[in-house]
Amino acid sequence: MPKTYMTGIALCAVAAMSWGISFPVMDETLATIDPFSFTAMRYSAAATIFVVLLISKEGTQALNLKGERFVLAWLLGSSGFCGYGFFIFHGQQLAGKSGALSASVMIATTPMLTQVLNWILRGSRPSATSFGCIVMSFVGVMLVLTKGNPATLLAHSITFESTAFLLLGAVSWAFYTVGGSFFPTWSAYRYTAITTLLGLITILASNEAVIALAFHSRPNMETVMSVLPHLFYMVLIAGVLAVLCWNMGNKIISPVNGVLFLDIVPLTAFAITALTGAPIDSRQLLGALLVGTSLLSNNLYQRKWNFASNYGGSARER
Repeated sequence: MPKTYMTGIALCAVAAMSWGISFPVMDETLATIDPFSFTAMRYSAAATIFVVLLISKEGTQALNLKGERFVLAWLLGSSGFCGYGFFIFHGQQLAGKSGALSASVMIATTPMLTQVLNWILRGSRPSATSFGCIVMSFVGVMLVLTKGNPATLLAHSITFESTAFLLLGAVSWAFYTVGGSFFPTWSAYRYTAITTLLGLITILASNEAVIALAFHSRPNMETVMSVLPHLFYMVLIAGVLAVLCWNMGNKIISPVNGVLFLDIVPLTAFAITALTGAPIDSRQLLGALLVGTSLLSNNLYQRKWNFASNYGGSARER
């Protein structure tokens, strides 16, 4: 594979692994603070860092949105950061002890959701090969997380309410990922900074609204200080590093290919659990093998398809 394409793969993998660690981190965090206030703190810090990075890379003129589709950028930022942050972590909180597992499984549906959204928004029908790789990857994730017995998910008392919020979170991130292709002239730095900054407006307004409606109370300073170590990881690693790597990687290999790497998220969360001493059986190893095979197969297929598109005439002649 070309070096640049391999770079895109590496960037998406780094982002996915960073997010995989975030779910166990958030399990501890959500026991102390509500997901709405935490999301507001997280992206207030992340947006500031993204803007500083953008200005250092492209100058203050990069913040000028005159003549740009800023409403679409706001919708995407609101979906990717407010929608995902509120929905996925509220769903994880509602799921209780099974929160990290439930959220990981739902994230594994994002590749399928992205293919569907890409088809609806861009008219790009997914190939049977790519969709088959996605299904194989999802089956692999389920084998890993359930040890080959999907009924174990039901045993964790996953409610309809928590599942609904988790699904909304997955759809929100799928929409944000596909949306990056609507800004082909924007660098990854600009797309990340602008959408995060605009999304932050929605986050702050929504958080104030739920406080006013008494859905939750404003956390006190003691609570905020207690989650600072978790906030540090969620801002710098799962926020700044992962989101920037994700957008840069998808610029290179395209959202349709990059999104399959989200199936690394639950595998990473599972690996962290396994490191604590949890036994691993053969069905889980088979599941991990299926995920790895699907990732490799999809990328080899995309490489062959791109070659055929660029050199179709001569390739067919040979």
